[in-house]
Amino acid sequence: MQTPTELRSRTMRAVKSQDTAPEMMVRRLVYSLGYRYRLHVKDLPGKPDLVFPGRRKVIFVHGCFWHQHSGCGEATPPKSNTDYWLPKLERNKQRDKEIYQKLENSGWKVLVIWECELRDKEYITFKIRSFIDE
Repeated sequence: MQTPTELRSRTMRAVKSQDTAPEMMVRRLVYSLGYRYRLHVKDLPGKPDLVFPGRRKVIFVHGCFWHQHSGCGEATPPKSNTDYWLPKLERNKQRDKEIYQKLENSGWKVLVIWECELRDKEYITFKIRSFIDE
């Protein structure tokens, strides 16, 4: 029988950090709009999902649960194993803020696209175009 820690680590390994379904949707949309980008540039804080070097802009595609999207129904904290999950999710939010600040201090503009926003293609298209073209 596996310990809770072993079970958790096995389950957590299945969670992807790159090439997620929401990220792939955004990548296809951005490409179809005619914009070209770099993926997961390791030299930048947080390895943004899409990087537009010439424009000094980056896009992060965040899952509402993992990054605790404020006011989103998908961001409800788990009811079990809260001693583990609540600090972990809070660390994610804090790390995100630090990453955005580092990027902005280096002259980069940051856009966060939330998983729940992808339901409205017209809105997300407008949001991306406005950000990239500003």
